Amino acid sequence: MSGVSLAVAPRTEPDKTVAAGSQHKGRPLPQQQQPAVGGVMGSLREIFQGSRFFRLYVVVGTTIGLFLPLAYVLGGFARGDEHAVRSATPHLFLLSFQILTENVISGLSLFSPPVRALVPLLYTVRRIFVILDWMRDVWLNKTLPANAHMKDVAWFWFGRTLAVANFVYFSINLFGFLIPRFLPRAFERYFRERDEVHAKVAEDKRSAAANKSEPAADKKSD
Repeated sequence: MSGVSLAVAPRTEPDKTVAAGSQHKGRPLPQQQQPAVGGVMGSLREIFQGSRFFRLYVVVGTTIGLFLPLAYVLGGFARGDEHAVRSATPHLFLLSFQILTENVISGLSLFSPPVRALVPLLYTVRRIFVILDWMRDVWLNKTLPANAHMKDVAWFWFGRTLAVANFVYFSINLFGFLIPRFLPRAFERYFRERDEVHAKVAEDKRSAAANKSEPAADKKSD
């Protein structure tokens, strides 16, 4: 995901299905419900579970990636700056679809952790190219008039700085968290849960075979 979050997913607890199943033999394994994640940063909740660094990271990402671009677009409408609106709107549009996609994917137990991990990763890759277009618009295609007022100069540099800040933040998020840390942990969790399920199934088979052999042994002793 990326660095913006509207709501953080609940802490992911270890899968206790195997331990419970060993005490209640013969019962089917309950399906683990996946909480809906209301934001692009929700998936990284599994890496930094409630730490101060994670909360700060979410606040910074929400401010840079959501609130300030939204303020920039609304300010562009108020000022009649169509160039600002066209530059920042694709970023917000992509963000909205990422939030929707992560909520749908995370709310269905059909998808494995690696698949859920790929959603924020792919969106972040696409977002970096969108932000590059944003940077090109505000740095190369937009100029200030010679007699610009101070508020126009401040608005002009606010747009440039915001585009660069988003590029830096989401690049760090992609190459510093999603690829080297989050994606490997998603695969690790997937294979661990799969091995636990296989071990539980094998244990149930052994228990069933032992239970069938006991009555046969009792009949022979009679």
